[in-house]
Amino acid sequence: MNIVRVALDLPLPRLFDYLAPDSDESDIGRRVTVPFGTASRTGVIIELVTASEHPDDKLKAVTAILRDMPALPAEWLALCEFCARYYQAPLGEVTSFALPPMLRRGKLPRVKKVAPAVAVPPASTPAAVHPPALPQLMPAQQAAVAAILDASGFHAMLLHGVTGSGKTEVYLRAIDAVLAKGGQALMLVPEIALTPQLEGRVAARFPGAHIVCANSGMADAARARGFIEALMGRARIVLGTRLAVFMPMPRLQLIIVDEEHDASFKQQDGLRYSARDVAVWRAHQLDIPIVLGSATPSLETFHHASTGRYKMLELPERAVAEAMPVVRIIDTRREKLQEGLSAALLAGLQQRLDRGEQSLVFLNRRGYAPVLACPPCGWISRCRRCAANLVLHLADRRLRCHHCGFEAPIPRACPDCGNVDLLPFGRGTQRLETMLAEHFPDARVLRIDRDSASTPKKWQALLATIHAGEADILVGTQMLAKGHDFPRLTLVGAVGADAALFAADFRAPERLFAQLMQVGGRSGRADLPGEVLIQTEYPDHPLYQALVEHDYVRFARAQLDERRIAGFPPFSFQAMLRAEARSMEQSLAFLAAAREAAAMLPNSLADGVTLYDPVPMRMQRLMTLERGQLLVESVSRPALQAFLAKWMEQLYALKMPGGLRWHLDVDPLEF
Repeated sequence: MNIVRVALDLPLPRLFDYLAPDSDESDIGRRVTVPFGTASRTGVIIELVTASEHPDDKLKAVTAILRDMPALPAEWLALCEFCARYYQAPLGEVTSFALPPMLRRGKLPRVKKVAPAVAVPPASTPAAVHPPALPQLMPAQQAAVAAILDASGFHAMLLHGVTGSGKTEVYLRAIDAVLAKGGQALMLVPEIALTPQLEGRVAARFPGAHIVCANSGMADAARARGFIEALMGRARIVLGTRLAVFMPMPRLQLIIVDEEHDASFKQQDGLRYSARDVAVWRAHQLDIPIVLGSATPSLETFHHASTGRYKMLELPERAVAEAMPVVRIIDTRREKLQEGLSAALLAGLQQRLDRGEQSLVFLNRRGYAPVLACPPCGWISRCRRCAANLVLHLADRRLRCHHCGFEAPIPRACPDCGNVDLLPFGRGTQRLETMLAEHFPDARVLRIDRDSASTPKKWQALLATIHAGEADILVGTQMLAKGHDFPRLTLVGAVGADAALFAADFRAPERLFAQLMQVGGRSGRADLPGEVLIQTEYPDHPLYQALVEHDYVRFARAQLDERRIAGFPPFSFQAMLRAEARSMEQSLAFLAAAREAAAMLPNSLADGVTLYDPVPMRMQRLMTLERGQLLVESVSRPALQAFLAKWMEQLYALKMPGGLRWHLDVDPLEF
């Protein structure tokens, strides 16, 4: 009697056995519909067995084995199994997450009939009709391309290039070589907003290649079609955000992760995986090269490159502009600011207006003001569901929580004392936009943040406005910090950055440095010289001094020295157990029980593993739930993984109060 072992999307770390008389080995990796309780579910067949630990008369039969598309290959199943094993997640949740929603529901998009076998085009099939002239490579670019093309088997390479150094051109040359050999290439970018621009550039370079995009903003049918086209080998190039790392590609020969440092590559809910790290594992599994590109690499990646684990490829000069932008630090300690802007920054904006050039004022805080307050009684606009303030959005007269989405109208008077003179405190992009429009009445001020670019269509319209020269001063958040070339943008002003210097999160300085270097790199990318003005009350801080010198290496080495002393990653490995419940007492009680359960494990498993005390999270309340966390740490990744695997068995057995939820985050980025 044939029995199929099926991975189902359930929060249980096990597979489920079903009778399948007509199954054979070719069905491994196929989707299957099965009865589960009183409902029907779709899962993936992981293996065939001849016997089950359950009696045959207790096993239900599969409803249907879906043979309407090729089976998911062994390499794809192995990738999912790795994620389940490393991130301590049930395999059924991983396989379900890795499939597009339509396919995980057991459906297919409307496409031409899918052939049962993968048709592999011969290596001689032309993948592209090259444009008549390609950009002239600089020597460093030539060396980087040569190193990538010379790599045989698995090689992880860090392409460390300053902003505007032509990293994308290096990627395109490497992809060209892969396509010429009949292979497929996978390129990951951190944000959906960057995908259309990159897709246009890749399509222009390779008009004869079938390109598939994959991101969560696409319609279900489009995602499913792209997945099947990649699976069948029809897609020569796959571009996408972090979920694209799960695209099945039978002839994958090169993986590229652009802006590899970006935190967007780490999923923060559901399956909490790092697409960058999964991509490295996949390249190792397939024995192919992977290129990680960034002007400001993550400290983990830079450490690997510095110690020889990864190969370092340097692009120290800009490819088009003659020089890097000049960075100047504006000391604001003794200056009276105008709505948060210094006289030097205002003067710089006026100079660009006079010359017909564009400027960008960077403030990574959207809304009009971070909080609305009543000075007489001390009332402030707090979110009733989160431990956060409601942000004032004056344009549509609403108070909004940027964490849970709760919103309310602006009150006519203070809810506590009745005072009608409520005041905004602090400033966001909307307030800055208003101030700049008043100060420069003839300037065309354009705000770009998650509110103004709330849909892909609006985002593309804003970009078209900038490229058409129909905006003089841009007010933007980190949406504008990377991946954009605006030839007439010659000034970047950064305001409100100091708070990150003293944040509780040890990664905050790394993020701030990357953010400022990336946004400053938008300036002077063509034939016009660029300038970056950074306002600060701490002008002598080493982070700002490294920015002035464009010296990422000095900053990174200093940060790594601090982390080595403190025992932080990459010199240790971490996992965070989090719990959320209706009360903090319940959350912390569960975490305390989890810590006690860990103490019951054999000493050999706990060797070299440290469990800290349960504590409330920094944002302890989110969407009415009280949240706590427990940090687990070790200087050995294998030791931590062995401990977590056994600990998870105990966690699933713990009794929980109703409504409590928990999850484990391996290699957490947020604390």
